[in-house]
Amino acid sequence: MNKQEQLNADLKTAMKSRDKLSLTVIRGLKSQLTNKQIELGHELSDSEADEVILKELKQQKESLTEFEKGGRDDLADEQKAQIEITEKYAPKQMDTAEIQQVVSQTIKDVNASSMSDFGKVMGAVMPKLKGQADGNEVKAAVKQALQ
Repeated sequence: MNKQEQLNADLKTAMKSRDKLSLTVIRGLKSQLTNKQIELGHELSDSEADEVILKELKQQKESLTEFEKGGRDDLADEQKAQIEITEKYAPKQMDTAEIQQVVSQTIKDVNASSMSDFGKVMGAVMPKLKGQADGNEVKAAVKQALQ
């Protein structure tokens, strides 16, 4: 079952159980996927769907940060609940140890030795981890490894 079929099935379940929050999140994800499909002009592959879902998840996390900075606990709590639902559809993310392992191997592969090689390492490691790790975590792991 691909992402869109899963979202359709979960949408029906949420409608039957009258789960408004899940309905809102799932409809938003379906809308984003449909927009991307129209933009590209073909059915989305799972990796393309994952990109859209991860982009949406990133936006939700940024909104959460802003709500917390602004002291809007009511909106922050709702945003946390939406993030939980969206994470169900996002691809599994690598943990820190796995990221560090890939970064270490990439540093060896490109013969990097100092912070001046940061761009070269990031350019080599990001395609390997696309959709599997947050860019900020990868950036931190590369910085730590090169220091």
